[in-house]
Amino acid sequence: LSTALDRLEATSQLQSRLSSLSFSSFPGVTAKQCDNTPPDSHCRVSLLMAAQMPPLNPPTTWTSAAVKELKVKLRTEKDSMVTVYRGDIMTVHVPTVPEANKVCWEFATDGYDIGFGIYFDWTPVTSRSITVHISESSDDEDEEEELEGPVGNGDVEKGSKTHTNSNLSEILPVYRQDSHLSVQGGSHEFPGEGTYLLKFDNSYSLWRNKTLYYRVYYSA
Repeated sequence: LSTALDRLEATSQLQSRLSSLSFSSFPGVTAKQCDNTPPDSHCRVSLLMAAQMPPLNPPTTWTSAAVKELKVKLRTEKDSMVTVYRGDIMTVHVPTVPEANKVCWEFATDGYDIGFGIYFDWTPVTSRSITVHISESSDDEDEEEELEGPVGNGDVEKGSKTHTNSNLSEILPVYRQDSHLSVQGGSHEFPGEGTYLLKFDNSYSLWRNKTLYYRVYYSA
């Protein structure tokens, strides 16, 4: 009898918690509210944004064994050899330009792997400069140190899964890449006007800084 009462109480508490949650608590399901919502509501804005951001084609990616050659070349180029410190995420912002139709990238690291992913910001371009931004992971206290080295393709970095910018579309989620073993490269055709966000994610590492060699360029 005591066990049955405990289960009944737990079920009642769970139902109470669920009833207090709204659709807005769960990303990606806001459109469900539109069935019985006035046309001038927030849902109208959400649907408009969705219509303006079509699904993006996947990137073309490749690998090369010429790691040493790439490193030697990029050591002589300005800002192509950088340190991504432990717990940090380096984001390279690459705006689209009229003279090209795709963006290309190549990178490698010393000793250990690094997370890499690509997103596209549909906000109209106001500057044609390629810029670099460094940020710390907001989830450092919740993440555990993972063993570094060769890993499977399914190892998604926790620090780069959530994006609050509603103008962002995902091209390639952040995965740990074996960039210490082979050059990681790729390209993506412009889906329209906007800015690419190439993320080099070292937020999963509590102890190791990563030396990164990279270059980003346009192609017609």
